[in-house]
Amino acid sequence: MGRKAPKSARKFAASGQLKKTIDARRKHQQIKKKIQGKKSRQDVKGKQREMLHASESEDDNEVEDGSKASRSKATSVNDILNAKFMDESLDEEDGNSLEGGSGSEPEDEDGDEDSFEDDDSDFGAVDDLEDEGDAHVLELQKLAEKDPEFYKYLQENDRELLEFRADDGMDDVDEEDAIMGDETDEKAPSLTLTELAKWQKALLDHRSLKALRKLLIAFRAASHMNEDVPVAWSIDSSSVYSKLITTALRYTPVVLQHHTPYKELQNGRFKPPTQNAKQKALQKLILSYFHNAIHLITQLTEQDMVRLAVAETAKIVPYIISSRKAVKLYLKTCLDLWSSAEDSTRITAFLAIRRLSTASDESILDMVLKGTYLTLVRSSKSTSAHTLPSINLMKNSASEIYCLPFAQGAAYQHAFGYIRQLAIHLRNSMKVKTKEGYKLVYNWQYVHSIDFWCIVLARACDTDARLENGEGESELKPLIYPLVQVTLGAMKLISASRSYPFHLQLVRSLLHLIRHTGIYIPLSPYLVSIINTALSPSHSKKASTLRPLDMETNIRAPQQYLKTRVYAEGLTEEATYLLTEWFAMRPVVSSIALPEIAFAVVTALRKSLKASKTAGSRGPSGKEISVIKGLIERVEENVKWTEQKRKDVTFAPGKMAEVEAWESNVKVDQTPLAKFVKIQRKTRENRRKLVEKARVGEDEILEE
Repeated sequence: MGRKAPKSARKFAASGQLKKTIDARRKHQQIKKKIQGKKSRQDVKGKQREMLHASESEDDNEVEDGSKASRSKATSVNDILNAKFMDESLDEEDGNSLEGGSGSEPEDEDGDEDSFEDDDSDFGAVDDLEDEGDAHVLELQKLAEKDPEFYKYLQENDRELLEFRADDGMDDVDEEDAIMGDETDEKAPSLTLTELAKWQKALLDHRSLKALRKLLIAFRAASHMNEDVPVAWSIDSSSVYSKLITTALRYTPVVLQHHTPYKELQNGRFKPPTQNAKQKALQKLILSYFHNAIHLITQLTEQDMVRLAVAETAKIVPYIISSRKAVKLYLKTCLDLWSSAEDSTRITAFLAIRRLSTASDESILDMVLKGTYLTLVRSSKSTSAHTLPSINLMKNSASEIYCLPFAQGAAYQHAFGYIRQLAIHLRNSMKVKTKEGYKLVYNWQYVHSIDFWCIVLARACDTDARLENGEGESELKPLIYPLVQVTLGAMKLISASRSYPFHLQLVRSLLHLIRHTGIYIPLSPYLVSIINTALSPSHSKKASTLRPLDMETNIRAPQQYLKTRVYAEGLTEEATYLLTEWFAMRPVVSSIALPEIAFAVVTALRKSLKASKTAGSRGPSGKEISVIKGLIERVEENVKWTEQKRKDVTFAPGKMAEVEAWESNVKVDQTPLAKFVKIQRKTRENRRKLVEKARVGEDEILEE
């Protein structure tokens, strides 16, 4: 009766690793035979050369033999350059290890990354990269000594074959440790800090793939703690858990970049790693880690760990872009964080989304552009003083992706489609003319959509920025006209005083567009109409104890505010300030035609003030009158300043080149309107800070 095999040997054989190890040794022997066969052919060739010098009468036979030898050598060179021995080895390993050790069904050549089973025993092929690498390096070293000419040829034409290196940092780990937790009838061993420190050392010193495999198998166990999932390790300590998570997240990108680096392009995009034998063997391990990391992000509650997980997984993006399922899942996870987490976590999630958009695959860029806009629209359904800062953060960050230099073509297609969608909603509302039809336009989502596209176009078509960088016109510039038309049409849809806060929201968006693009947009008629309504005697001013309505967080005045003095004062103050802002914009204040532009506005305002004097107690308050008079005085002062500068002009209005040259020489900061607006902005900013302190509960009285 034979001696019973030890437990470690039985365990090793049951895991399916025994057959793979035997096959690996046989392949190694085949490689040695190929090298020895090449040496013997080189010896034959040397003898043939000696015979050529000894007897010239056998020249033809020698030439024929030499050609046969050269053909034999060419075949050997092609075998090595094409790395057929590595491909065959890897195919067989994939058949044994990735399919559970059966080897009966070969892996699909295309390799569906999305259909992998997250099983720890699947990653044994990663260890073989190091085992075969040792033998491969030795053979290449011998090749450099025996045939330096051929070695030089490999350096020039197949450098990846020569630069393949093995990591020997885990040589002291025995086979029983290499097969972790395959027996389902025993409790998984408990992970300790000592074991984790051993893996860390191997990763730091040697970038060991064996250590990485062990670490990621343990990381999978940590990601699925307290779940009904078979795992290789049990984690009983919170310190071990935190250390394991941090180590896996931080070390994995470093090790992968060492073994399979990806390329950063000059335009800010990246190319995925070259699809070689090592990358193919690592792909399943990478996808397993990435899916586990995404699952972990959804389970974590500590924001510091969430930010770390998102930031470090973003570094793995170049390795997973071939898996559409992984990209979609990661994008969805990051978009959820971007729309609902804390501000710092939002920024981290946005950077990860931006990293996805820099992939060289255009379809991924389309997914990012569509996902960011739709997430923004969904998140802006309801707006308050508490949610407005986060929505503004989302709009400003999303506009950065749409304005990336390499994304202009795709951004145009998306922006065109979504602006057209806004126009269709507006057209339907104008046709139906019902309360439900008006709701298609008069809602926060419509307001934030228009504001977002104004931010995008203002950023992409910024005149000063493009002039400074020496760039021409942006591809998105043709979209400014349709966007302005849609916005002005929405303002005309309902002219009731209750909807004036909605009008003021759209005016702010257009002012932002004017400020950056330098395009003239006639907004004064819409603002003067609001001021005239607020000053009108028919708009009776009922006394009220209501607090002033916040015009930035409302698009529709509540019923109790209608025809009250507090609402009329708020409308007058806000509309007058925005009208002052419009006058101070470069297209208006630096225009040579400012006196003609201001004449109609000043006349209408004076007429309203004159009519309000006859209203008595129902007329405007002293505050409203002083605000409007202040605007009229500054506009008239600026008109005189412009007339003084243009009195020496000799060219006609039709000479547009001379007109543009004259306007470009006007220093906007030195105009009376610009100085007045600067003071107004500072006053409003101080008031906003006081309101914000009161909102969050701070004592603004104690702070100066």
